[in-house]
Amino acid sequence: MSEKLKKILKWALLLVLVAVLLFFSFRGVDWEEFWSGLQQCRWGWVIGVIAVQWLITWLRGNRWRIMLQPIRTEGTAPITRRETYDAYAICYLSNIAFPRSGEVVRCGLLGETRKTTFQGALGTVVIERTWDMVCMLLAGVPLLFFGRFRDFMVEKMFRPAAGSMQIGGFWIALIVIAVLVGIFFLIRAFREQIARSKAGAAFLKFFKGLGDGIAAAFRMKNKWGFFAYTIIIWTGYWLCSLWTLRALPAADALDGWDALFLMVVGSLGWVVPVQGGFGAYHFIVSMTLMPVYGFDKATGMLFASLSHEAQIVQMLLCGLISLVSWTLYRRKMKNENLA
Repeated sequence: MSEKLKKILKWALLLVLVAVLLFFSFRGVDWEEFWSGLQQCRWGWVIGVIAVQWLITWLRGNRWRIMLQPIRTEGTAPITRRETYDAYAICYLSNIAFPRSGEVVRCGLLGETRKTTFQGALGTVVIERTWDMVCMLLAGVPLLFFGRFRDFMVEKMFRPAAGSMQIGGFWIALIVIAVLVGIFFLIRAFREQIARSKAGAAFLKFFKGLGDGIAAAFRMKNKWGFFAYTIIIWTGYWLCSLWTLRALPAADALDGWDALFLMVVGSLGWVVPVQGGFGAYHFIVSMTLMPVYGFDKATGMLFASLSHEAQIVQMLLCGLISLVSWTLYRRKMKNENLA
């Protein structure tokens, strides 16, 4: 089978997966209730979400610039904010069409400037993704102690498992953390035995890469700038989740803790390698809202659709503008080099 045919089959299978996920996500939705909920939306909050998503893209570009400066090719001009922002916006646009292609695209665009190498830029992506995972995990920790998710876990999972033992939610969360810490030390103690199997070696390699990515951030020249941008970026994601809730009258009873929970769940929806998170995001978010909050399927899908499509609109608008901006910028640079 030729490489071209393999690629065509790959994209075709991904499109089929998107269609299947969307089918199961929207199956059983009361469309009359869905459209009624859509008409009652407070669209000012949705516009606010799009604006914050644009700001996050700009902040991500600035953070990436901090990471790229130390590996800039000697003798070249500084990497500009315009270059990193445009490359990031085009990266998101590319991901809508071809999943996971955006990281390669933005590194290739920066490589075109000759201010850094493609390989060097790709190395910074590993650090970025590592810290995104760390932030997602850290955001999930408070949910073990606060909010409706904790109550749901205690009542539906931990307490039935504990049986007749009257263990409070705090102690259950503490036991879970203690078990996770114990597993970590067991893996560390028996890592040589684990590494003997192929799956075990891959498992250890993943966590070693995670540790290396975390450590790399602390060695940066402007590490405090990197950490400040990271905190602001993830605060922005939380704000987008909260404002999406504010857009829905049916979600008026939900608060900041619920927004945090939905932010973490929504992050998982973007991890699935399908075009623009379509289907996967809707399925994961809506299926989570129903058991935890008691939402009907129409309301769950309404939140998922508003949250996802607000991000897609921002990605399309900013990506297309940056694509034009980058084309004009590169043409200008080329003319200056020929002069």
